[in-house]
Amino acid sequence: MNRADCINRLGNFLGPRDFASLDEAPHADVFVLFGGSIIAGGDVMAEAIQKKVADHYVIVGGAGHTTETLREQFKKECPDMDTANRTEAELFNRYLQIRYSVQADFLETKSTNCGNNITFLLDLLKDKNIFFNSIILCQDATMQLRMYAGLKKYVSDSVRIFNFAAYSAQVSESEGHLSFDNTIHCMWDMDRYISLIMGEIPRLSDNENGYGPAGKNFIAHVDIPDDVLKAFDFLKNFYSVRNANPDFAG
Repeated sequence: MNRADCINRLGNFLGPRDFASLDEAPHADVFVLFGGSIIAGGDVMAEAIQKKVADHYVIVGGAGHTTETLREQFKKECPDMDTANRTEAELFNRYLQIRYSVQADFLETKSTNCGNNITFLLDLLKDKNIFFNSIILCQDATMQLRMYAGLKKYVSDSVRIFNFAAYSAQVSESEGHLSFDNTIHCMWDMDRYISLIMGEIPRLSDNENGYGPAGKNFIAHVDIPDDVLKAFDFLKNFYSVRNANPDFAG
């Protein structure tokens, strides 16, 4: 067991993609991008729109703990973009317009965390009379599984939920140095990426301290495989675990 293998084990678990590419995606009623993603999520959204993988396209995101970082990234990518005080959904939609000449159908701009990302999304779809039996979720790979579990809590089992994380990162280690094997648009730095994935396992846990039904009841139950738990425990020897920011609590 080594650090890179354990990081990849967590990353692969937390950031599922149910199909290898959008070319293989089933046509869905709704495609949703969540604003907690790095900019790579915007590129995925643009591709989804261009390939017509869904009937409706929504970007969800107000202002949360990653928003200021996102504003800084978009300013570097698009220097003429007005990023001040823009919500995550507005930032991504403007990026789609500037870079790809496409845009989402609807924006949700009030949510501040993964929990109300979902409830406000559902409110928006209801308000727009969009009834769905299938939906594709795209979130930052570190939070994709939690977003899926959040939606699973509120919809019936008949609704087909598909995951397509904004990216799939692979990490390797050489002479004690960790690096990403693949190039990902505006990827987190390594320390931030590790901090994010380490913070997810306690949140997904279905116990008194987690977000599952036995704890805070924010999400549906998630089974965490033993190999993922072992990888997490190993990484705790090297890294601390990120706590939730109370400023953006639901």
